[in-house]
Amino acid sequence: MCETCGCAIPDHLHHAVDTQQLQTVEVLEGLKAHNDRAASHNRHHFDTAGVLVINLMSSPGAGKTSLLEATIDALKSNYRIAVIEGDLETENDAARIRAKGVPAVQISTGSACHLDADMVHRAVHELSLADIDILFIENVGNLVCPASFDLGQHLNIALLSTPEGDDKPLKYPVMFRACDLILVTKTDLLAVLDDFSCTAVSEHIRQLANPAPVFTLSSRRNDIAPWLDWLDTQHKKQRTPGFKPMADGARPRLAPHQNMANPLAASHT
Repeated sequence: MCETCGCAIPDHLHHAVDTQQLQTVEVLEGLKAHNDRAASHNRHHFDTAGVLVINLMSSPGAGKTSLLEATIDALKSNYRIAVIEGDLETENDAARIRAKGVPAVQISTGSACHLDADMVHRAVHELSLADIDILFIENVGNLVCPASFDLGQHLNIALLSTPEGDDKPLKYPVMFRACDLILVTKTDLLAVLDDFSCTAVSEHIRQLANPAPVFTLSSRRNDIAPWLDWLDTQHKKQRTPGFKPMADGARPRLAPHQNMANPLAASHT
């Protein structure tokens, strides 16, 4: 699976401590330390340029690109927007963004199931930060690994589409605990998905001790007003004198493949 996080290592146990894997853990911790340094470097660039950077995470097909298209249509007259797209292959999503008249850099990760700070650093050098107000990073579609890798972003956003089911926050707690905002997407399908509860999603997020707001939206119907208002507020905060971005290393992060069978076992930090 992922050559970075170690999922493809033979005999690797995801839910127990195995002394034979200690060397693997040491290597992974070294990789994380390198990534954190690169993320800090990225964040310095973003802060110096006054660019608000937002990391969008979700499972494949949850509506990240559709949301970006609708967001660009609504905000491009007021904000200078750019996008970094992450996928294993193809430039399909980047092409959709460029069609909106916005610069987009495609990162093709090959076999890696998430972006890392080095990838983002290289992509940033293809953009002019002086000409950007908000930079969106659309991470690889995956509810596991992206949450554990700092890219230098200021904010993490998780999208949960209604067809996926309202129990995903409890099944994938690392992702939903680490987010500053949760967006329930494709609400136009609720009429035919009578087993999905937006209230349950909010309750599950609170069970993870995450106070982040939960918004419902439909990009297809252009019903994204709360999201747009939130973005405007976050951008104004960053431009406020005395604004202090999140300190390096402050992101909630889980050790590789730590057992999280009980999502209440760890608190939001």
